[in-house]
Amino acid sequence: MLSQVVNQILLSLADLGYFGIALGLMIEIIPSEIVLSYGGFMISQGTIGWPLAVVAAVIGGLLSQLFLYWFARYGGRPLILKYGKYVLISEHHLDLAERWFLKYGQGVIFGARFIPVVRHAISIPAGLAKMDQTKFSLYTVLAIIPWSILFLYLGETLGTNWRSIKEVAAPYTNGVLIAAVVLIILYVIFKRRQRTV
Repeated sequence: MLSQVVNQILLSLADLGYFGIALGLMIEIIPSEIVLSYGGFMISQGTIGWPLAVVAAVIGGLLSQLFLYWFARYGGRPLILKYGKYVLISEHHLDLAERWFLKYGQGVIFGARFIPVVRHAISIPAGLAKMDQTKFSLYTVLAIIPWSILFLYLGETLGTNWRSIKEVAAPYTNGVLIAAVVLIILYVIFKRRQRTV
C-alpha cells in the first residue's frame, strides 16, 4: 500500500519535471534519496537534463531547510516542541541537534547534512541561535550539491532499477558519513587551536 502511494506521488512529481523535483525535496514527504534517484531515472529517460535537475534539487533542498530555520528563528523552542512532530522532528532529534550545534559551532551545518537524524534537525538550533541566514544558506547549499549529484547519478545509472537505490547507495552513503564525521572532527580541532592561539 505504502509503495503504491510513493509511486503515485513520484509519478505526479514526474509530470511536473524540474518543479516536481524541487517540490518533492521541499515538502519531503518521501526521503530525498528516493526523489533524487527518481530524478536520475528521469534523466536516463531524457525527460529532464542534468544541470537544471541539480538546480531544482538545490532550490528544493534549501527551501526545505530554510523553512525549519525560519520556524525555529521566529517561533522559538516551544513552537518546535509543539509542532515539530508534523515535520518529523522529535524532542530527541532537537536535543541531539542542539548539542551538536552548541558543541561544534556554525560550521557543523555543512558536515551534519550528511549524518542521518541530525541532518534535518540541525537547521532548528541554527534558527534558534539566529545564525546569519546567508551563512546558513551557503553551508546548506554546499552540502546539498554533492548529495544531489550523487543520487541523481545513481538514479540515472540504475535507470528502471532506481527502486533498488537503498541497497546500491549504501556503500556511498557510508563513505559520505565517515567523511562527514572526519570533516567535523577536523573542524573542531581547527576551532580549538584557534581559541588557544
